Amino acid sequence: MGAMTNMLVKDDATSPVEYTFMPVTDTPNPFYRTAIAGVPFEGQMTATITEEVVKDGSYKRTLNVKVPVMETLGASGTSSGYVAPPKVAYVDTIIVTMFANARSTIADRANLLKIGMGLVQGASSTTATGVLSNTAAGDAWKNSVLHIPLLFTNGILPN
Repeated sequence: MGAMTNMLVKDDATSPVEYTFMPVTDTPNPFYRTAIAGVPFEGQMTATITEEVVKDGSYKRTLNVKVPVMETLGASGTSSGYVAPPKVAYVDTIIVTMFANARSTIADRANLLKIGMGLVQGASSTTATGVLSNTAAGDAWKNSVLHIPLLFTNGILPN
């Protein structure tokens, strides 16, 4: 298993901001949280990684990312100057799940992951286009030692 380390990711803002998902625990599943300055605990983004065997013997591997959206302060507070801290208005969630047959190979799963992520990245009718670059060398997903590709291709959860 791979050691839990920070995972850095940029958002989709006009001027992208990089966030650090830090390891919190690997029990019962690997769990990560951001520590964004000025954002309360409840407003931090989280990522959970799970793997389970389903009835037919296949592996269900899931990445679950939650991004809380904070309320914005509209009023200047009460007559005594008190302003309540912002609260979470809602939470947006993305869940990516792969069902991998027990007979599939690392190459099979890496290929599925690369094709699936290519579609998520905005595949178009023109080759080599999309939101993110697809110019990684061959076998990049299969040979990756990064947390999420390892989860989906090898079934390795960080600990």
